Amino acid sequence: MLQQTQVATVIPYYDEWLRRFPDFASLARASENDVLRAWQGLGYYARARNLHATAKTVMDRHRGRFPRPVEQMRQLPGIGKYTAHAVASFAFNQSVPIVEANTARVLARLFDFRRSIESPAGQETLWECAMSLVPQSNARTYNSALVDLGALVCLPLKPKCTVCPVKKFCSAENPAALPIKKPRPRTKQITEEHAFVLQRGRILFEQSRRRWRGMWILPLLQTRPVNRRPLSESIFPFTNHRVTLKVYAEHSRKIDRHSQRWIWIDSLESIPIPLPHRRAIQHLLQRDPHK
Repeated sequence: MLQQTQVATVIPYYDEWLRRFPDFASLARASENDVLRAWQGLGYYARARNLHATAKTVMDRHRGRFPRPVEQMRQLPGIGKYTAHAVASFAFNQSVPIVEANTARVLARLFDFRRSIESPAGQETLWECAMSLVPQSNARTYNSALVDLGALVCLPLKPKCTVCPVKKFCSAENPAALPIKKPRPRTKQITEEHAFVLQRGRILFEQSRRRWRGMWILPLLQTRPVNRRPLSESIFPFTNHRVTLKVYAEHSRKIDRHSQRWIWIDSLESIPIPLPHRRAIQHLLQRDPHK
């Protein structure tokens, strides 16, 4: 949950997640609908689907016990090198390094690393640097301290070098100029147009096959609007995109029975709906959409 999401946002989701899915068995048994609904609001829903798939794999192949070897962890859905090393270090106190945003910044400055840390060669060298420092015992405490050092002292723009506890080991002449990264791509502007179809206390939804795969969204608009104002318009960021969501009223349409269905308004809390669509629906239900 902490990947791409702030701690303050995560805590209530984490507590509720463990209440609903206290172990691998309960998560493996859950439907995808229930898993996505519990994750709703955190974004990057592939993380939830990977957790669900991992729980099933742990139950099927590892008898319900999470594997300890890093190589076996990396065979689980959605678990890459960083996640595997973080679990190995923090959960099992194994002597392995971790390289994430905070520790990468600290390491790049300590070693005065002047290549892009995002290139394959740069990543490989950074992991080698991290491995050279990790202690043979109590790596959990060391890695936690390294993360905190980056988060609290070795800051991105204004590092607090005067109070840094490892400043005498630091090789960087200009710490603020490190680490070197690739230029960020320009934010792409996207407009998405959807329909709000309300009939007798029910709203028409379709199951997304793309960005929010498996979740329920308002159906795509069938006819491009001409001289029509949307009922609702909102903007939300998505990775390197800035999406404008426009919702228009439709009074009737031909329904695709394979991907679309009517959902009672009273049942909306029980289905996974992406937050931008849920907010638009809440806004529209507070007014007469046919005006």
